Amino acid sequence: MKIACLQQEIVWEEPEANRRLVEETFEGVPADIYVVPETFTTGFSDTMAQMAEEQEGPTLQWARAFAKRHDALFVGTWTVRENGLVYNRLHWVYPDGNYGYYDKAHTFRMSSEASQLARGRRQAVFEWRGWRIKPAVCYDLRFPVWLRQNDGLNYDLLIVCANWPASRHEAWSTLLRARAIENLCYVAGVNRAGTDGTGIPYSGNSAVVDFKGHDIATGQPLITADLDREALDRFRQHWSFHIDADPFRIGRCPADIH
Repeated sequence: MKIACLQQEIVWEEPEANRRLVEETFEGVPADIYVVPETFTTGFSDTMAQMAEEQEGPTLQWARAFAKRHDALFVGTWTVRENGLVYNRLHWVYPDGNYGYYDKAHTFRMSSEASQLARGRRQAVFEWRGWRIKPAVCYDLRFPVWLRQNDGLNYDLLIVCANWPASRHEAWSTLLRARAIENLCYVAGVNRAGTDGTGIPYSGNSAVVDFKGHDIATGQPLITADLDREALDRFRQHWSFHIDADPFRIGRCPADIH
């Protein structure tokens, strides 16, 4: 399976410009999955809540058209308003127009996100072309129990959409590799690049990492990688570390912020 990831320089608080940038960059790049960074339409802005869309808003309609045109899965986050709350919602959109979503469970308390946005209450794993995929968003990456394989091996690829600043780039790269090694899976970490509207710089460091913790694709602005399912299955069969994993229970999910 081929994955294409955009290390996007997000145009600050300009959704239409960002959707156009994604279209232009992915044009002529064949893939089974296309992934963009966290809050790809606006950036990680203090106005994320005010700029939130309804669930069936313009970005979802655009993503449906994109997925249909490319006959591929589209993955990205934008803020959505629902029942009086706003979520940083990661969507996966299928070519037939159907979609699923995961709401970011760990909102970043060192920013205004935690006070503006509600936390998600559930995990998710979905399937696409024979692969089981787990979605995560930025700060989630720091919490290994939240991302741990549950009941054996229940996912093959972890996708992390992020706005992870350059000042903490070593943590980002290290945690991507750690999550791949401990979960015996591929990890695609897709981060933004450039400088945001508040002056915070982002170095990107997006990567697709294999189950041994090796980078198999890096670069900017566009990263593509072929994921080898047979190699993953062989490794898991020979190095079945998951069988000896300590039993655990995921604790109470973070409560919504009202």
